[in-house]
Amino acid sequence: MRYKPLGKTGLSVSEVAIGTWGVGGRGWGGADKASSISAMRTMMDLGVNLIDTAPIYGNGSAEEVTAETVKGRRDKLIISTKCGIKLDAPAGTNNKVATRQEVFSGCEDSLRRLGTDYIDVLFVHWPDVNTPIEETMDAMNILKKQGKIRHIGLSNFSIQETEEAAKYAEIAVIQPPFSMVEQKAHDIILWCHKKGISSMTYASLGAGILGGGIRSLTTFGEGDVRNGFYDYFQEPKFSRVMQLLSVMDKIAEARKVPLSQIAINWVTQKDFVLTALVGVRTDKHARENCGAADWQLNAEELALLDGEVSRLFGEGK
Repeated sequence: MRYKPLGKTGLSVSEVAIGTWGVGGRGWGGADKASSISAMRTMMDLGVNLIDTAPIYGNGSAEEVTAETVKGRRDKLIISTKCGIKLDAPAGTNNKVATRQEVFSGCEDSLRRLGTDYIDVLFVHWPDVNTPIEETMDAMNILKKQGKIRHIGLSNFSIQETEEAAKYAEIAVIQPPFSMVEQKAHDIILWCHKKGISSMTYASLGAGILGGGIRSLTTFGEGDVRNGFYDYFQEPKFSRVMQLLSVMDKIAEARKVPLSQIAINWVTQKDFVLTALVGVRTDKHARENCGAADWQLNAEELALLDGEVSRLFGEGK
């Protein structure tokens, strides 16, 4: 496994990290708890030291599964979670609420579900346009002074919103979507890199489509995020993804590696990316994900992939 420094925190993070949205089950067609725990522990055994979760993933279940997964090894791991979203269970909607009280109560609930007395990184999950960012950051600073969180992060924030938040608190890391098929966060990642703020990218495998297992238009179950939140599975983007996969296929065949490792290396070999969050639910996928750290794309392969990414997905495509 390869590691990179997390900004100015002194922490060293594995280039491949565990994302737990799918572990929560909600939005991903359900999840098998035992298989998920086994897969996550396999990744940890192979050198992964960061696990990212959130209260909204399965309405708390992902944090509870994370707690069970890390038993006996908490002190060797970096755990990040989030605050600022409330689930309206009757309506089935997510409400972005990052008031002082919600940040405090959200942190306490996460600490309880995670079975820990501190969180390494607490992210504000989404900007709350109805709450002054100064109020949100003040609450985060208080939690940091209390020792309940070690570092502050922002997820899904724009450059302008990040710059404003940084007036009131030290931002260690951001968490945007970024992959070969998702380029809209490219500018903020570069901006943060210049400011010494790290980036852990989510949807690094394009919600799984860059693994190559889906080659025809698919309709997922009701409420599945692949029906809407991620647009890679619908036209017009789907056909462009298939073009990219055909190029990746040639590299995979020549190297005798799975496509997922190509996608992970493309992200992690960017010097402006700290780590790639990847979902995992089986031991097989866990080993494949971590196997990306056993090799790197060469300059010719990177140039070829960069050209295809720019042609197919650059400039807001």
